[in-house]
Amino acid sequence: MNKNSNTYQILYAAVMVVLVGAMLAFIYMALKPRQEQNIANDKRNQILSAIHQATANESEIPATYQKFVVKDLCVDAKGAVVDSAAGCAFNVDMKKNMKLPEAERKLPVLVCDVEGQTKYVIPVYGAGLWGPIWGYVAVNDDGNTIFGAYFSHESETPGLGARIADADFQDQFKDKVLYKEGAFKNVTVVKKGQTPNDGSDYVDAISGATITSRGVGAMMQQCMAAYDPFFKSIQSRTE
Repeated sequence: MNKNSNTYQILYAAVMVVLVGAMLAFIYMALKPRQEQNIANDKRNQILSAIHQATANESEIPATYQKFVVKDLCVDAKGAVVDSAAGCAFNVDMKKNMKLPEAERKLPVLVCDVEGQTKYVIPVYGAGLWGPIWGYVAVNDDGNTIFGAYFSHESETPGLGARIADADFQDQFKDKVLYKEGAFKNVTVVKKGQTPNDGSDYVDAISGATITSRGVGAMMQQCMAAYDPFFKSIQSRTE
């Protein structure tokens, strides 16, 4: 065949496209398990961050997670446990879950044991200025006091909204309470120097990141309030 002919060049291009495509598909399939493992380990470490047990050593994450996270629960809007199979809470896709009507959502709870004390880790998901924000909030076994919090983002502004991932912002949530006189009161994010009108506990917003800070507050309100019946069931057991 004439290598300078159009037919040869078309066939050559077609063969190369097929070969390169097959090679890329093979590489993708070969690396997919590792990618999925990395994503899962990152999620595990985020959960561990909420209970102050994150590790910088990636190889230690699965064992550390298994040590501290002792049970998965999924509860309904009435606070009743509807699933307790291994991984049922960990595997909930919060992005998809939050799009469902409230009555149809699965409410994941990761039950942890930290030095003999039970902590309930709740995933939260919302919107920042430029994209999704998410996190995990650990509540003590009184069903009221926050033990720790972790937040992250997809595309918030570095040095501004992206600071929700900084420890100095997250640490403000520790020891804040979710209930005042028996009523759920979301931990409010307010401008420094201000206080909420409803008497709720609050943290200082990030300077220069008003919309992202409000997004964290709205995310907390929308997600944590859904667990009100579950938290009250815990409170009734500890009274």
